Amino acid sequence: MNLTAHEQGLVLELTRALSSSLDLTEVLARAQGILTRLLPCDYAALCVSRPERPGHYEWMGLGAPGILFTHYPELATVGAARATNPLSSKELKRNLLSLRCREMGLPLEHVLAVLLDLSEDWHGGFTLYREHALPFSEREQALLEDLTPYLANTVRNCRLFGHEAMRGDLLDALFRQQGAECVVVEPPEHEKLRTPGATELLRRWYPDELKADDSRLPQALREHLTRLQALGAKRPPGMDTWTRSGAKHDLKVTFVELPEQRGHQPWGLVLQECSRAIPLPEPWRQKLSRRELDVVQGVLCNWTNELIAEDLGLTLNTVKTHLRNIFPKLGIENRMDLLYQAAWRQKPG
Repeated sequence: MNLTAHEQGLVLELTRALSSSLDLTEVLARAQGILTRLLPCDYAALCVSRPERPGHYEWMGLGAPGILFTHYPELATVGAARATNPLSSKELKRNLLSLRCREMGLPLEHVLAVLLDLSEDWHGGFTLYREHALPFSEREQALLEDLTPYLANTVRNCRLFGHEAMRGDLLDALFRQQGAECVVVEPPEHEKLRTPGATELLRRWYPDELKADDSRLPQALREHLTRLQALGAKRPPGMDTWTRSGAKHDLKVTFVELPEQRGHQPWGLVLQECSRAIPLPEPWRQKLSRRELDVVQGVLCNWTNELIAEDLGLTLNTVKTHLRNIFPKLGIENRMDLLYQAAWRQKPG
């Protein structure tokens, strides 16, 4: 949508506030005044799901009274109805849930809400509330939808790294990611820090490119970072994670936009070497020898017999012999059946 010069200035101010910290409470406090100037409302609220407790949400209010969160399960239907199918003034007065709001001192007239798509496992919502008769316009709805990627990106980064960052230095929090290495850069080329193991990890994955100069990021990572910058907060979900496949493992790189520092926008690249293997079912460990388990693990990594033989220091015929012995011990027929049975045994329940 086309913004006025005043709106453009407020959007820029808001996006800076949203990227100013990894403490979500602090970010919302900085953004509240700007947001209400851009989208006038009496108060707003953010909710984020808690995957470990299905159906439960963590609530944060921007000026919202506590009673709204206490009674939200009862009032959620009102928010959904008002966000999608606004009621007329007469209908509103007859609406039982609206009357309940008024009884609690929440004379809500209009609600505007958007869903925040945060990741595969969790999600959130952001809602604006008005207690006066002026409805939200289509333009205001379009503006909030345009801001949604910025909001989602902020919540995602705060949830991923906020708790660690609050306990110490942000970079230290990134560097303490278990089983990962990290590089911090200021695009396009200035590198600020990297963990000691990051160089060796990148050498393994880009031996030819980094042979002459291993102090730079590989070109593929630099190009992906450039694309992320160009798209800004409107980058599609999942683009912040980049994967390169190898024979035995994958290299997973998570790109994290860090809070602005002295006018510069640093990025953290979290590097993880991941196995593609299907987990070995525990009951199989009791039925197979140590060497047979090694061969099965290779199959579960989707390795060829040749690669398994190379990795274990065996001949190709020895690997084939082990497999012929393994199949009847596990009560399966062939290699594909082994993969299927291992994957099926990982299903819960």
